[in-house]
Amino acid sequence: MTDTSMQTPETGRQAVSLTAYDARTRKRAKAEKRFRAYGIVAIATGLFFLIVLFASILSEGIPAFTRTVVSVDFTLTQQEQEEAESTLFKTKAYSDLFIAALNKELDESGLQVDFDEAAIERLLGKVGGTIRTFYADNPDKLGEPIEFDLAASSRVDGYFKGRVSRDTIQDSRFLQKSDLDLVDALKEAGIIKQVFNWPFITGADSGVDNPGGAGIGASVVGSFFMMLVVLALSLPIGVAASIYLEEFAPQNKFTDLIEVNISNLAAVPSIVFGILGLAVFIQFMHLPQSAPLVGGLVLTLMTLPTIIISTRASLKAVPPSIRDAALGVGASKMQAVFHHVLPLAAPGILTGTIIGLAQALGETAPLLLIGMVGFVARGYPDGFLAGFTEPNSAMPAQIYTWAARADVGFYEKAWGGIIILLIFLLTMNIIAIILRRRFERRW
Repeated sequence: MTDTSMQTPETGRQAVSLTAYDARTRKRAKAEKRFRAYGIVAIATGLFFLIVLFASILSEGIPAFTRTVVSVDFTLTQQEQEEAESTLFKTKAYSDLFIAALNKELDESGLQVDFDEAAIERLLGKVGGTIRTFYADNPDKLGEPIEFDLAASSRVDGYFKGRVSRDTIQDSRFLQKSDLDLVDALKEAGIIKQVFNWPFITGADSGVDNPGGAGIGASVVGSFFMMLVVLALSLPIGVAASIYLEEFAPQNKFTDLIEVNISNLAAVPSIVFGILGLAVFIQFMHLPQSAPLVGGLVLTLMTLPTIIISTRASLKAVPPSIRDAALGVGASKMQAVFHHVLPLAAPGILTGTIIGLAQALGETAPLLLIGMVGFVARGYPDGFLAGFTEPNSAMPAQIYTWAARADVGFYEKAWGGIIILLIFLLTMNIIAIILRRRFERRW
């Protein structure tokens, strides 16, 4: 069969071939090309802003994973310890011994710099107290050469990272311009250097005056215990409610009212759930304030609507023929749901659960209302059960606390905390993908 043009009997005009492009067809083709171009531009724009976002986070947050330390070889004899303990100002005696050891290392490097105990205190804090505590806890180290890695102050750390310069620094009780001469000499001698900041990952909040010693480790533990509470409560309750509403509940005004309220709860601001948790869990039920248990309960209430909606959508996506086939071979309604429908909907249920948990992990407002602010977590819990009941903080609350402080060093720690939070979320999503692949069934 050939594609030939035909004449219409009424007009005698030549009919257009079905494969020929007329003006209208060319117009539709151009519109389709424009629409594709719009889509490509939209995707490219989104990717551009995503790259800018990640580049900003990494550029601002990576410096938080390094810290400036002063490494000094120090040997304390038994006699020097006894003499220091016999003086009235014991901490000053240990500080003088440290300054003597530091001067010795500078002399060996051929550098001469005048500095006093006040300069050392501005650079390193209470060095004498640190050394005294170390030898009190480790008396067997007396007489042995020990390399002390002492963390520099946040302003010295900022000088190394470019946040502080000689032109911008102002003399204060924290740092003076003359102290930078000592810092440059220590750098030239290889005594002061930058190392990986393990205390930032494993430590806890250090207060408003010590950004260099601030860590997010305790807050990570608090978030972990909160997520355990959320997962243990929201997943079974949300899935059970979804199965009942989608598969067993009769269609009447009461179930319609429940469905409308679930949809409305998903749009309620998170701070409302925080007020609810403060009123019910703390003031009425007298649960421990600032505890991950309370935070988990509040976040469970906030996460349930998301899990219920996504789970119902996953159940609804399973073809009705699956249910009909199971019922046709003699299975009961419950067997059809739990043996056939639920396994097929499991990937979508896991996806909705991870979305709900990720949303809960990043919430700050409800946690602030129940007292889970950053400075609460000054250490790790004593045990597994204590992790639920002892006061603690969470990563988003810790990041918010750091960002609200005046010192620029805390701002850097806030960006580093965001990187830790993103790694936490990425790990959760990877686990969800693995579980989805493991339990996924095709029909």
